[in-house]
Amino acid sequence: MSTVAQTTTTAATSGNSALGSLKQIDAGVLNVGYAEAGPSSGPTVILLHGWPYDIHSFVDVTPRLASAGYHVIVPYLRGYGTTTFLSKETFRNGQPSALALDAIALMDALQIQTPIIAGFDWGARTADIVAALWPQRCKALVSVSGYLIGSQQGNRLPLPPPAELQWRYQYYFATERGRLGYAKYTREFNKLIWQLASPEWQFDDATFDRTTASFDNPDHVSIVIHNYRWRLELAEGEPEYDAIEQQLAQGPTIAVPTITLEVMPMAHSTPTRAPMPESFRASTRTA
Repeated sequence: MSTVAQTTTTAATSGNSALGSLKQIDAGVLNVGYAEAGPSSGPTVILLHGWPYDIHSFVDVTPRLASAGYHVIVPYLRGYGTTTFLSKETFRNGQPSALALDAIALMDALQIQTPIIAGFDWGARTADIVAALWPQRCKALVSVSGYLIGSQQGNRLPLPPPAELQWRYQYYFATERGRLGYAKYTREFNKLIWQLASPEWQFDDATFDRTTASFDNPDHVSIVIHNYRWRLELAEGEPEYDAIEQQLAQGPTIAVPTITLEVMPMAHSTPTRAPMPESFRASTRTA
């Protein structure tokens, strides 16, 4: 039985409380923290954040969507904010397929059948996977950086040096020094990623600080490190996701109506992602 509970946590701080109070719900292996806005009778939009960000990435668009009549759900991904594992025995898995099933479980818990799903970075990959493998659960897709479905096989392919340089943090995470460094300097590391990923974004301390609390999640470091090590075949996944990962390695098509938002280099597009299927191109409008 899924349970929903209001918390006293304010989702947006530093003078910006547009996301309001968080709710919690049991969904799959998680107790998910999420913000909700707009009329429950409206078409549902689920907004999925990436790394190293959180639900505040949508603090401006959420009220706009709500005022337009959409029912907006903005969850913390596993390892972020108030989203926690129901059991301490559950493996802290960062596989893309695990995150996609988290999204399906949340939809089931909230009794949402076919939302519009939008996301960036990890969130875009999650949205892409849901749209590709469970199109009956996705009315439409908005994906920053386009088709982000990839595989361990794809990640074996070497890239030109400038491209490899952009992903140096992944190789850092592959080492024990990297794990210890990320655990010790999480805020400093993530602030550097913000600066490198969006060099023209002159964010202030208040904007960054309202997100940093989400990195205090006790599973944050484990999820992040496992995600990047798994991609490079340096960490084992879980057998229950093998069939899904095999499907993803084939570059499954996305046929639902889609808008992609293309970004400047180093904004976390995936250099080793599978080629965009023709059917995805046909159904996509690029903004």
